[in-house]
Amino acid sequence: MAFARGKRSMSISDRSGQAFPYTEMVREWTGALVHYSEYEPKHPQLRRKKVTADAIALQNARSQDFNIYSGGARYTTADLTLPGEFAFMSNGMQPDDGSFQNRQRQLNPITGSVTIVIS
Repeated sequence: MAFARGKRSMSISDRSGQAFPYTEMVREWTGALVHYSEYEPKHPQLRRKKVTADAIALQNARSQDFNIYSGGARYTTADLTLPGEFAFMSNGMQPDDGSFQNRQRQLNPITGSVTIVIS
């Protein structure tokens, strides 16, 4: 379908409401028909950015078998527990007693006496 060129026609700007020559009108990114003097390009922050996810998983991951000979190499486990009361202790699914740990961390201040001598 053919349209007229609009050499002598006027158009109303969607922004200001003023009449301008039809040939000087441009369409904004919002869809508004405005004069080229009123045109505002799209702000760069409104453009979509390509979001790529962080690489977390390995592509060909295999689980490690501990204490098994595999192709001449032996994998062993390391004991990383801490000695004493810092070692991980569990009583099944029962939660640890937090108040016991807090009692060990309490400060027991010893206050002395202060003597004031005025001479």
